[in-house]
Amino acid sequence: MKLDKIDNSLLGLLQEDSKKTTKEYALKLGLSTTAIYERIKRLERAGAIRSYVALVDKAIVDRNFTVFCHVKLVQHVKDNIAQFEAQVMRLQEVVECHHLSGDYDYLLKIHVKDMDAYRHFMVNKLTAMNHIGSTQSSFTIKEVKHSTAIPL
Repeated sequence: MKLDKIDNSLLGLLQEDSKKTTKEYALKLGLSTTAIYERIKRLERAGAIRSYVALVDKAIVDRNFTVFCHVKLVQHVKDNIAQFEAQVMRLQEVVECHHLSGDYDYLLKIHVKDMDAYRHFMVNKLTAMNHIGSTQSSFTIKEVKHSTAIPL
């Protein structure tokens, strides 16, 4: 799918606030509400817009302790990779998992209540998984920047 300047502007507006009306987007972009509606539907059908979500405040739901955990598998082979990825998908504490190049195989972003909750997660869930050789954890002191928006 080829995106034009208006598509990019519309996607930017939707990333800022997807609860506005098509009329509000139309006014900002100088198009009709029908044109905006059709563009949004086309972007959804093409997969450019994957879903609409609510961004929840971590502190309010008591998950304000953020950990970045590097994971090294015992052996970086297809079966171990597939099994690890399937298992990590089921861990609700893990909000992101990235397969990496370099010294470690994966980087996990984890949200839990506190250090005790993280220890419980490590001992009972993460390190209980097969094929994990080592882990290294870093704890967030302060979240300086956080965005879910994709730069356009």
